[in-house]
Amino acid sequence: MKDIPPNRKERVYLTGFMGSGKSTIGPILANTLGYEFVDIDRAIEKTMGKSVNEIFLERGEDHFRQMERNLVSDLCLKRHHVISLGGGTIADPRNFHSISTTGIVVYLKATPDQIFKRLHYKTDRPVLKDRSGERLTDEELRARIGELFTEREPYYGKADITVITGDKRLGLTVDEIVRQLSRYLE
Repeated sequence: MKDIPPNRKERVYLTGFMGSGKSTIGPILANTLGYEFVDIDRAIEKTMGKSVNEIFLERGEDHFRQMERNLVSDLCLKRHHVISLGGGTIADPRNFHSISTTGIVVYLKATPDQIFKRLHYKTDRPVLKDRSGERLTDEELRARIGELFTEREPYYGKADITVITGDKRLGLTVDEIVRQLSRYLE
């Protein structure tokens, strides 16, 4: 276990591939810890008054990633927060530095096959669509998930805590995260 400086104990960042459970687990974990909860994607949508899909289509991924960086910078100053990161947030070197130096990073890990099953019918994930915004075929979707997973896994793997989400019940996953976090938050 790494020795965690006191200022890092005030924020818990949930990272992992889209569909790993960050947005579902985050509010429950925050409530359990007595922390506030912020989902980065939802916060950006609220600010823009548009969905992530619409932001990607109208303004492009670069614009979205800049908004994400700005929000991460702001959230790094908040106390007692659980922050659900977007699937690619941690892969930005500036975000990675900010996140890893200001909070405890928890990686919610699922396999590419589990992610495929969870995302197969989702239509709200812009990086899982083609350039014109159309849904990918199953084969293309599996390839895209594999490609993004390979690209992001080195960042996810640097988390302080890794919890396999797999097919585990939600309550058991939250319990495991709390148990592992307790060593860091003491």
